[in-house]
Amino acid sequence: MSSFASFADFLAMGNHGAYVWSAYGISLAVLALNVALPILARRRYLQDEARRLRRESNS
Repeated sequence: MSSFASFADFLAMGNHGAYVWSAYGISLAVLALNVALPILARRRYLQDEARRLRRESNS
């Protein structure tokens, strides 16, 4: 047995859909950032270290 009569009712969430779906969206964005930012920071760190090592080996 379903709590919603239709898919449109499910999306509307009893007239609270904007709040519910925005909360899901914000949560998903935060989780994605928690994965992506450390990966990008590591890549940037490794590039900086490689650049530093090249400079030191040329000196």
